[in-house]
Amino acid sequence: MDFYVNNEKLDIVLENEKTIGDVLKSFETECAKNDATTIHIVLNGKNIGAEEFESIFSEPITDSTKLELTIVTKAEILASFQSQKEECEALSNELLELPVKLQSGKDKEASTLITKLADLIEKFCHTATLSALFQDIYKKLTIDGKTINEFFQDFSGILNDFEQAIASKDTVLMGDLAEYEISPRLLLIAGTIKEL
Repeated sequence: MDFYVNNEKLDIVLENEKTIGDVLKSFETECAKNDATTIHIVLNGKNIGAEEFESIFSEPITDSTKLELTIVTKAEILASFQSQKEECEALSNELLELPVKLQSGKDKEASTLITKLADLIEKFCHTATLSALFQDIYKKLTIDGKTINEFFQDFSGILNDFEQAIASKDTVLMGDLAEYEISPRLLLIAGTIKEL
């Protein structure tokens, strides 16, 4: 059996494990001891979705079995959040300059800022989703007294308005939203991360 974790081949010795399920159970036990969990499984080159998980559980292990797992650790999630905290703080300040950039015709710089904002929010949401695997972290993700879902329900409306302002080239509204709505919320996100 070939066994990979995060694209690295591991030399493992099977003890009493006879099936894929046995290996996965043993591995998850070790992961739990190390504040880690499996987030993706590939068996013999095939991605295994949650709905197929039980069907592979009883599959016997052979010499040609190739099992690839992607894991994430609590430490990795916290480190990812910390780098995003710094990005939130920096971008919050940069967004205060967006109205000036828009008024002075620095469209390319303004466009770069908008792209950075979209990338940062996507990264934060991805990390927040993964953090749900570690409930002690996820429960601390309250932003301005709201759960992460409540916060983003509110925030997504503002981001939609911002997107429409970009599409209609309404630079005044873009500047106002960046300065008075988006920038302060990035600081709220950074404040929450600081408490993790």
